[in-house]
Amino acid sequence: MCLAVPAEITLLDDSGQGTVNYMGSEVKANFSLVPQARPGDWVIIHAGFAISVMDENEARETLLLFKEMADASRR
Repeated sequence: MCLAVPAEITLLDDSGQGTVNYMGSEVKANFSLVPQARPGDWVIIHAGFAISVMDENEARETLLLFKEMADASRR
């Protein structure tokens, strides 16, 4: 099973490469599939590629659900 995780774009260059804040870590990503994306936008990252732009509220809610699932699995 594959899991795509929301991340906030922190840097984006003209070549379609950049970095995202990925659950507290800076990670390199390719943005060629979402040419409309800009720094500050939230995207879904899968296998190093941003595959879609998403609403910030939805991104934060999704990350909260991931955290709740991780916390529950530790009990």
